Amino acid sequence: MRVFVAGGTGHSGSYIIPELVSAGHEVTGLARSDTAAAALSALGAKALRGDLQDLERLKEAAADSDGVIHVAHRQDLLPSGGIDAVTAAELPVVLAYGESLAGTGKPLVAAGSIGSPGNVRSLSRPATEADPALPVGDEHQGTLRARNAVEAAVIGLAERGVRSSVVRIANIAHSTTDRAGFLPMLIALAKEKGFAGYPGDGANLWNAVHVRDVASLFRLALEKGPAGRYWHAVADGGIPVREIAEAIGSRLGVPAVSVPLDELMLPGHFGFLANVVTQSYPASNLISRETLGWEPAQPGLLADLDNGHYFPAG
Repeated sequence: MRVFVAGGTGHSGSYIIPELVSAGHEVTGLARSDTAAAALSALGAKALRGDLQDLERLKEAAADSDGVIHVAHRQDLLPSGGIDAVTAAELPVVLAYGESLAGTGKPLVAAGSIGSPGNVRSLSRPATEADPALPVGDEHQGTLRARNAVEAAVIGLAERGVRSSVVRIANIAHSTTDRAGFLPMLIALAKEKGFAGYPGDGANLWNAVHVRDVASLFRLALEKGPAGRYWHAVADGGIPVREIAEAIGSRLGVPAVSVPLDELMLPGHFGFLANVVTQSYPASNLISRETLGWEPAQPGLLADLDNGHYFPAG
C-alpha cells in the first residue's frame, strides 16, 4: 500500500514508519522542515513538505494514497490555547482526510486516548474497544475530554465510506526514545522532589505499552481493521500507580511516598499532572487481539524500566 503518515517523526510515528516499510508498504510522511524531511528519509519514507495548516495539501496527499495514518497534532498551540486549541486545529485535518477518502473504502487510522471512554469510576470496569468516546460539551472545555471530538469525527467518517478507526494509546507508551511522555515527567518530578510520589494509597490503575507494539497495531488496523472501530494499544492493562512510583524510586535511590488526596497537596506536588495521576484507567485489549491478531511482544513497563535507558548514569 501507498501510505501517507502525518506525525511520522514523533514518538509513535518514528516506530510506525519502519513497521510499515518492513511490511512492504511505501510510505510518505509530512515534513515541516528540512530536519523533519531528513528524519523521514532515515526512517525509510519519502517526505512531503507541508504542515497541518495546509488542508489542500493534506487532501491531495490522502487522495494519492491507499491509506492514511494520523498521529500528529499542533503541540505548539498547547502553551497559549491548551487542549481546546489543539482540538480545534485537528478537527479540520481529519475532516479533510475524510473529504478525499469518502466513498473509497480506504483506511484512515488516527491516534486516540485510552481515557476517551472514561475511567473506572464512570465505567465500573476496564474499558473495552466497544466503549465509544464520551461526548463533549461546553463544560468539558480545557479538559482532556475535549479531544474526544476528534475521535468521534474519525469514527463518524465510517458512515461516509471511509474505513476509519482509532487506536487508543495507553497512558504510558514507553521506549528507548521516550523523552516527553508521562514516564519521563514522573521521573523528573521524583528527581526534583527527592522522592517518587503517588496519590493516596496509589491503588488507582494506569496502563502501558511499548511503542513498538503500538506501531504493529497501527499497521494491522491499516491493513485489515473494519470501519468505525476502536483499538486498544495496551499491553499492561492495569498497574497500580504506587508500583510505578516504587519502581521509579528504587531505580533513583529515593523513597516512594504517598501524597495526600488533598486539593492543595496534589497540585502542589504533581502540578498539571494532578488531575491525571489520580484517575484509574484499567483497559482490555481482547477485541484488538481477537479481531486483528495483535499480540504485544515487547517488554512490559516494569521490565523496560530495568533496561536502564530511562535512568542514564550520571
